Amino acid sequence: MDAILRARLPGVADPTSPKDRFVTVYGRKPVLEALADPELQVDKVVLADTVRGGSAREIIDAAHDRAVQVQRASAHRVKVLAGNGRHDQGVLADVVAPRMAPLATFLSDLGTARRASVLVLDAVTNPSNVGMLLRSATAAGLDGVLLPRHGVPAIDPLVVKASAGVAFSAPVLRSATAAEGVTALRSAGFDVFGLATGGESLMDAPLGQRVALVLGNETTGMTDGVRSQLDGILSIPMFGGVESLNVASAGAVAAYELLRRR
Repeated sequence: MDAILRARLPGVADPTSPKDRFVTVYGRKPVLEALADPELQVDKVVLADTVRGGSAREIIDAAHDRAVQVQRASAHRVKVLAGNGRHDQGVLADVVAPRMAPLATFLSDLGTARRASVLVLDAVTNPSNVGMLLRSATAAGLDGVLLPRHGVPAIDPLVVKASAGVAFSAPVLRSATAAEGVTALRSAGFDVFGLATGGESLMDAPLGQRVALVLGNETTGMTDGVRSQLDGILSIPMFGGVESLNVASAGAVAAYELLRRR
C-alpha cells in the first residue's frame, strides 16, 4: 500500500512494472499499425541494429511523425523483449494500456463500498480465446479481467488481433499467478466461483456485491491452486444435447450475466 501511495506523489517514480503498463507488439506490420492509430499512445519503438534500409526507414519515419522515441538494440535483446524470436522481425513497440493495472492497485482504488465484477483467466492458453475474452468483458462493462503473468499468454499481436484491438484498452488486472490473484480477491471481499459443468445455474445462483468468475484451461479446466479456493461451481445451462461451450463463448455469456445482475 505504501509503495502505491508513494508512486502517486509528485516527483516520485512509478514502481509499476512495464509489463503492467504496456502492451508490447512486435513485427513490422503490427508496429506500423500501432504507430498509424491516433487513438494509441506508443511509448517507444525498439529496433534491432540488424534492421537497415527501407524497412528501418519506414518504421523510423512513422515513429518520427508521432514523436515516438526509437531505440536501437541487439537482435537478441529485441527477441528477449518481444518474447517471440520467430516473429518479431527485429522490431517492437510498447503501447500504453491505460486501463491495465496490478491487481493490488485495482483493489486499493476499489475501496470498501463499491460492487465489482471480474473474470479470472486460469491457465487459458489459446491467444485467440484470451483476445475474445478481453473483448467480451470490455464490451459488457466488467471492472476487470485478471490476466496472470504466468500460465496465460501475454497480450501479443495474436491476442490483439482476436480482440479486434480492444486488448489495448481492456481493464486488464495483473498478478503473478491466478491462484495468487484469487487469494487477493477473496481477501478484498470477492465471492469467487468457478465456471464449469456440474454446478448450480449461473442464471439463478445468488451472487454477492463483489464477484469473480474463473475460467479454466480449454482442456484440463481450473488449476488445483485456484479450485481449492472457490466458493462454489456455477454452470451455464445447456440444451439440445450440447455438453459445453468454448471457453471464449462461456466467458461472453458469463460477462453479460454479470452485467445483467448489475
